[in-house]
Formats: sequence, structure tokens, C-alpha cells
Amino acid sequence: MGADGLPLGVSSGFAQVLDPEVLRRARRGDALAFESIYRGYGRSCYNLALRILGEPAAAEDLVQDVFLRMMATISKFRGDAPFGAWLKRLTINSTIDVIRRNRRLRAEDASEFFDSLVGNDISAEARVDAWTLLMRLAPRERAVVVLHEMEGYTHKELAELFGQSESYSKSILARSLRRLDANEGLDHVSVENP
Repeated sequence: MGADGLPLGVSSGFAQVLDPEVLRRARRGDALAFESIYRGYGRSCYNLALRILGEPAAAEDLVQDVFLRMMATISKFRGDAPFGAWLKRLTINSTIDVIRRNRRLRAEDASEFFDSLVGNDISAEARVDAWTLLMRLAPRERAVVVLHEMEGYTHKELAELFGQSESYSKSILARSLRRLDANEGLDHVSVENP
């Protein structure tokens, strides 16, 4: 077991194990340890932020902010949850903050989004169609769809993230899925967690 409490050998995404020595050095402010954490988790943070925000530049900015926040607060990381789960939560909370600040985001790079989002068995046309449909949703709606349908968040967790009730989350999800279905339908597109 690593410092995260995850089995050794998990090596990618938020589920990877952070070397206990790297964590110890990062808690002391070691720049090389922070660099190692960024190399290991930066892409996962970016992909998640891009799925929710829908804009590559906004996702890049968010990742930078998340890692600055992580560097400032890593000494408070108690290890109750795996490090990756803690960093994922920081990323999601930051995306929610961006959505609250910015009511309108626009799409710029659908191919990069869907390359990170879905398997290779889906055609490029279907990816663009799904991207277009997601971008028709308001940022808050898109966040609820991505977090619930792709990241596996429960309505209770979404309610806590948004500071709303569970019924609020359920309502947003149901309305968003109806809008997606009415606009074109996603029956020919299967969006899976990477």
C-alpha cells in the first residue's frame, strides 16, 4: 500500500499511488516533489476540468490554480482519503467556482475534449455531435451531467458541491438529459469514463 491507501501498481489518473516520500517532501515545500506530483496528476486534472468547463484555455488556467492551491494546502492533507481523491475534489471544487463566476463558456477544441473523453470505438462525427450537444447546456447543467454520468458522483455529493438540495441536482440532471435527447439524442453515442 502507498501513502494513499491504494494498492501499489495503480499508475495513472487520480487513482494512482503517490509515493510516500514524494508526499513527505511536498509537505516540506520541496519544488521537485511538486513537479513530480504535477507530472503524475496534471493531465487528469486538465481532462476533468475540460470535461466540465468545455474550454481548453479555462481548463489550463484552472489546473494552474488547483496546483497552486494544492501547494499551499498540502501540509493540511491528512491522508484520510487517497491523495488523488483529495486532488480530484480540489479540481471539481475549482470548476464549480469558475462556473459560478462565469455564466457563459464557449467551445474551442472539440477533438481534444473527446480524445480525452471517449474510447476510440466512437467515430469522430459522433464525438463532435456529442460535444456539440454538451455545449448547448449551460455550464452548471454540463457540470452536473459530467460529474454524475461520467465521474460517478451521487446526487448527495452534487448537492454538497453546489450548496443545494439533492432534488436540485436530480432536477438539473433530468432537465439536461431531456434537453440533450430532444436536441439530437445520444442513443448513437456512448460516452464513457476514460
